[in-house]
Amino acid sequence: MKSSDKSWVLAAMMLVALAGAFAPRAAAQGDSTIKGQILDVAGKPWVDMGVQAVSDQGAKSETKTDKDGNYVFSHLRAGVYSVFVLLPAPNKPYEGQVRISSGQEAPVNFDFKEIMGKQGAAVQEQLKKNEEAKTKIEGLKAHFNAGNTLIDQEKQAKSDLAKATPDQRDAAKQKLADLGDQAVKEFQEASKNLGEKDTNAHLVWFKMGEAYETANRFDDAAQAYQQAIAAKGDVPGYYNNLGNALAKAGKIDEAKAAYTKCAELDPPNAATAWRNFGISLYNANRLGDAVEPLQKSAELDPKNPQTWYLLGASLVYKMTTKKVGDKEEVIFAPGTIEAYQKAVELDPGGTWGQQAKQGLEQLQLMAPGIDTKVNVKKKKS
Repeated sequence: MKSSDKSWVLAAMMLVALAGAFAPRAAAQGDSTIKGQILDVAGKPWVDMGVQAVSDQGAKSETKTDKDGNYVFSHLRAGVYSVFVLLPAPNKPYEGQVRISSGQEAPVNFDFKEIMGKQGAAVQEQLKKNEEAKTKIEGLKAHFNAGNTLIDQEKQAKSDLAKATPDQRDAAKQKLADLGDQAVKEFQEASKNLGEKDTNAHLVWFKMGEAYETANRFDDAAQAYQQAIAAKGDVPGYYNNLGNALAKAGKIDEAKAAYTKCAELDPPNAATAWRNFGISLYNANRLGDAVEPLQKSAELDPKNPQTWYLLGASLVYKMTTKKVGDKEEVIFAPGTIEAYQKAVELDPGGTWGQQAKQGLEQLQLMAPGIDTKVNVKKKKS
């Protein structure tokens, strides 16, 4: 062979070798299989049951059983595999293990009727407890949701009662009472489904308190809110609602303690806590008692017109009179006029500003000549 021919053959061989070196390689794929059947506790095919195979290298494959309870994992590499049956919650996956060689088909069957029989009464008892727990959770949810629906109906009934004519009031009161009883009963039934140290307990007690409070059963509401606090701990909103219920029940000192705790737990919203205390007392016609919490709220949040209006109206309750000659002269409590003026200044065209303006006009009627002028700054256009 000529040297030139040899060179050509050598070059061709090098090209073939390089092509082989740079050609993409197919991914390695196994030829082993794991297959089996899963039977339930009654010995019947367990249909649509999740199954997972995990190799000793951490590779995972998942599938589900067919209508005959059969499953299969194909194209597996040789090795040791854990096969998990993904049992329904709250049960943990049930594990089996198998070693497969290259090209082998390994059967891994699960007969839970047989398994349960081998594991004995302890497992049966655990399954029974799991089923009971599931039933309780479903019962808790059903009664809780029913109670919430009834609270919404209660609130509507309470609104209807406020608008009712004299001849409608007795029926409206009875409707509110009946809805309140039904709502409370639902939450009581929900509480029976609570497990020991159940994390949902505080919500059930809190909503029961809301049901009682909406029905104007303030002592019962306070007890329920206290139960919520005992179950959950220091939640500002729970102390706020406890304060509302206690104030409406006339337990002022206890209400003050609850609102104080609420303010301590949530300093950024302390003004709201004290304002709520003042509102509760104001609505309960305890205007003299409402002054202190409203003053605290005004100090913490001086730009709230509602606080200033309610403070002014409450301070009017503290006015006194003295006899000057043949006349009784009115003496307003310090800050009365200023509180009304502040409400008008902050909310000149709004509800609180208008009510404060009317309050100032009434003060002038009681004490002609007093200065009730308000310097209202015009808003920049």
